[in-house]
Amino acid sequence: MPFGLTNAPAVFMDLMNRVCKPYLDKFMIVFIDDILIYSRTKEDHEHHLKLILELLRNEKLYAKFSKCEFWIREVHFLGHVINKEGIHVDPSKIEAIKNWEAPKTPSEVRQFLGLAGYYRRFIENFSKIALLLTTLTQKEKKFDWSDKQESAFQLLKQKLCSAPILSLREGIDNFVVYCNASHQGLGCVLMQRDKVIAYAS
Repeated sequence: MPFGLTNAPAVFMDLMNRVCKPYLDKFMIVFIDDILIYSRTKEDHEHHLKLILELLRNEKLYAKFSKCEFWIREVHFLGHVINKEGIHVDPSKIEAIKNWEAPKTPSEVRQFLGLAGYYRRFIENFSKIALLLTTLTQKEKKFDWSDKQESAFQLLKQKLCSAPILSLREGIDNFVVYCNASHQGLGCVLMQRDKVIAYAS
């Protein structure tokens, strides 16, 4: 499909989601034409690879061999590093966050929150911490960078740079959701077998 056409990526993404639906989020992730297959053991991985390659062949979707990588122990995918330990924030993104200068305009605040927000599931109380920065992006608010905003900015940077490893879920059993609510918001942690799977707030 020529990717210069209007809506071609969205149509192709829809096709890939429909074709791969039986296996999505079980042992594979698809983003447009990138396919990530992840497994816990070599035997599982061999089986998963076979299933996906047969599925693609049956649907007459072909991968370019020179762009494929097989049997790798760690992969950088969409700003994350995935390995046997779980899912981490990409170290190159952490470096960019460490060196980020304090925003001077609402537009620069939006840029920082855009990057930080992508990793919000790694950070407990993300929304609560980011609130002071988010209010600076409102049109009717005057941009006033005070000590409170600087503290929130530095705290978000620190939490992003020391983000925990999120575990990959194992099956559909033994999930526990811990919640805490107040007049200002709701925070939750999804855990499975005492390992953190995701945060939300």
